[in-house]
Amino acid sequence: MTSQHVVVGVDGSVAAVRALDRAAEEAERRGAALHIVYAVPDRGAAAPILASAVSRTGTRHPGLPTMTAAAEGGAVRALARASTAAALTVVGNRGFGVVAGTLAGSVSMRLAAQTHGPLLVVRGDHRCDNGHGVLLGLGSKADAGAAAYAFAEAERRGVRLSVLQSQAQKAVLPFPLAELQQQYPEVRTESCTVHHDTAHALLEAGREAAVVVIGAYHRSNGLGRRTGSVAHTLLCRSHCPVVVVPNG
Repeated sequence: MTSQHVVVGVDGSVAAVRALDRAAEEAERRGAALHIVYAVPDRGAAAPILASAVSRTGTRHPGLPTMTAAAEGGAVRALARASTAAALTVVGNRGFGVVAGTLAGSVSMRLAAQTHGPLLVVRGDHRCDNGHGVLLGLGSKADAGAAAYAFAEAERRGVRLSVLQSQAQKAVLPFPLAELQQQYPEVRTESCTVHHDTAHALLEAGREAAVVVIGAYHRSNGLGRRTGSVAHTLLCRSHCPVVVVPNG
């Protein structure tokens, strides 16, 4: 079994099934194993949901290495912990599981502020494997991880990479995209500069994207860690899946 793996959170909801399907595709594309996690108050209650997830994945992706885990407690903590060694962590944007709070509501938002690796939040309803390109939003020089992920994703998919860069960042220090272009010579790129309202520009460009990739900006307040405003907007309103890559 490969040492690389993709983590997905499930809870029996429709949104979680979509996340499971997408995670299996991502694992297959990477030649990685799939790690299915279900967070519940009682581990004994997890067996039916996990068995159903394994059955669905086995039917759709025969031969894909799959493992499961029932984690006691909250989904955010369980998935954040699992993300430490994962190539990618995948969740739906909203859950409707029978276990209150498992993947419901703001879990994807809270997880985006705590994950230790790239987080894919499955949004939108158009197919992402029919030639749509990858969209990268650059906010500062701290977005090196997001930029590297976006180039690698475009190469995996064999599609173009569209880079949307804010005017402020471009004026201060142009992001060193040339270095990444040398590392990924097969990736076709196109760039544009945004003069204002970066979040809105990414929302509009995301209508025709397979996925939008952004860096994570974490801010703390009395309620704990939160993502920045651009990530918050995309996680709530994006027309396509969103990958949030922690800065640093």
